[in-house]
Amino acid sequence: MKKVLAIVLAMMLVLSAAAMAETVKIGVFEPASGDSGAGGKQEMLGMQYANKETPTVEVGGTTYDVELVYADNGSSTDKAPSAAQQLVSEGVSVVLGSYGSGVSIAGSQYFADANIPAIGVTCTNPQVTAGNSHYFRICFLDPFQGTVLANYASKELGATVAYCLGELGNDYDQGLLTYFKQAFEGLGGTVVTESFPTGTADFTSYLTNAANYGAQVFFCPVSIAYSTQIVQQAASQGATFPILGSDTLDSNVVANAAKGTNVQVIITTFYQEGASPEFDEGFKAWLNEDSEAMTNNGGNDMISAVSAMGYDAYYTALEALKAAGSVDSAAVLAALPGVSLTGVSGAIAFDEVGDAIRNSAFIKKINNETGDWEFVTEQTVE
Repeated sequence: MKKVLAIVLAMMLVLSAAAMAETVKIGVFEPASGDSGAGGKQEMLGMQYANKETPTVEVGGTTYDVELVYADNGSSTDKAPSAAQQLVSEGVSVVLGSYGSGVSIAGSQYFADANIPAIGVTCTNPQVTAGNSHYFRICFLDPFQGTVLANYASKELGATVAYCLGELGNDYDQGLLTYFKQAFEGLGGTVVTESFPTGTADFTSYLTNAANYGAQVFFCPVSIAYSTQIVQQAASQGATFPILGSDTLDSNVVANAAKGTNVQVIITTFYQEGASPEFDEGFKAWLNEDSEAMTNNGGNDMISAVSAMGYDAYYTALEALKAAGSVDSAAVLAALPGVSLTGVSGAIAFDEVGDAIRNSAFIKKINNETGDWEFVTEQTVE
């Protein structure tokens, strides 16, 4: 009888402690479906791994369990507002995301109205943070990224004619095309730009146009869903020009599409395996222990740069909570401008606009034999 009573008392103490546990909610505003679903899932993996690694945070003398609250913005500016409203209704203290600048912009005002700060992870369009005080980001911006690619195409690849292709109406694509064009033409090059309608699956006419124009590089800062088709169709046509891509192409899904072909794919991105061995080892071990995580990573343990950025974004949020000394979203918003830390992707701090203070990007390419990404160089822009 005494043993039974002891067990009951122990269980009551455990339940009492659980009831007293405090929880802080971090919103995850990411696409798990739609054209950018694959990239959104990989970005979320970094947050999920960080949450498993550090599931609590001390804020104002109280230890809180950290709960990630997910809302799928569907890769769509039409669906993003309802996903943003969902996170607001859940009472999150801070939001992370999104993969995709267009959906970030579409959901932005709902976070602003609720005084909830948002930390962009890889949304690189300048309009995400322009004209507001609640959106921050830890990634470089498209004017920088477009210039880096234009410089590389001109100075390293010797290209004088570039063909640029993006999705019609996509703010991210169209912004990068503009920045690349400005920089490439500034270096004396010629640029031909075209856009395709949403839902396009056949890119052969665009690839043919690029060849007919004498393009020496083919720049397509598009989603993973489109880029894999472009790579495969370029291989079928025997295209000889390199395909240049932005951070959206940094995925093992794209690498698999190029494996076994002669299509050269070169991109700018935020992280390359080997930059943080401890993170690499831990993240890969976690992927191999979790079948769902492995599936969401495209079926292997290759590390996408967006996963490293998602990991850093989570720790940026924790630092903001600690600096605020409160889980109140308005207090976190007030504290965020002064937050700084060293992440696996490098030093993180914000300028007066809320943008990351970053001046370099990784350039890497696909090894067509192995399907692995290979580091090329780290490049800055004066």
